[in-house]
Amino acid sequence: MSEPSRAPRTVSDVMTHTVVAVGRDAPFKELVELIDQWKVSALPVLEGEGRVVGVVSEADLLAKEEFRGLTGPMSELADLVKAGAVTAGELMSSPAVTVHADAPLAEAARIMARRRVKRLPVVDAVGLLQGVVSRSDLLKVFLRSDEELADEIRRTVLARVPTASAVTLGVTGGVATLSGTLRDRALVPVLAQAVRSIAGVVDVRFDLSHP
Repeated sequence: MSEPSRAPRTVSDVMTHTVVAVGRDAPFKELVELIDQWKVSALPVLEGEGRVVGVVSEADLLAKEEFRGLTGPMSELADLVKAGAVTAGELMSSPAVTVHADAPLAEAARIMARRRVKRLPVVDAVGLLQGVVSRSDLLKVFLRSDEELADEIRRTVLARVPTASAVTLGVTGGVATLSGTLRDRALVPVLAQAVRSIAGVVDVRFDLSHP
């Protein structure tokens, strides 16, 4: 029997290593063309040996169209600046919202949600670009098969709890169901947390009886 593959747990496990990026002087039209060609929502802006100094997103580029022909006052000075910008350096949001390759997937998801971004440049300790992680990349953990999830739950959770020997496991659609007999009911929240921590588990349910 082959050794089970390691489940994706960190950004490095799911990120895209081949990344399209631009320099500060990249012109507006080139930015639009790259976003259309590569089907991405944002482009990292680099300087020097590849240090990420900002990100140009579709929203940054749309300011030019949004305020075209607007005669009233801009809501903010930043609106006026973005509408008149013609290079990546003028358009980019800086400092860039980034993540490290060894960050847990949950951390990357929290950053995306909190900062309302769809993609994060992945950088090393000195800020050099290593890749990009997107929302769709983070969702890859849920493509793990039910069999693979069940195997990991048995090996890493149930096998380490001697009193759970009478508990049976079923996984359907990523939802783990623990049934059977559990002598110590205080273990239910412990088992629930341990199972939910496994990458790819959608939910955990219990159908337990007292011994």
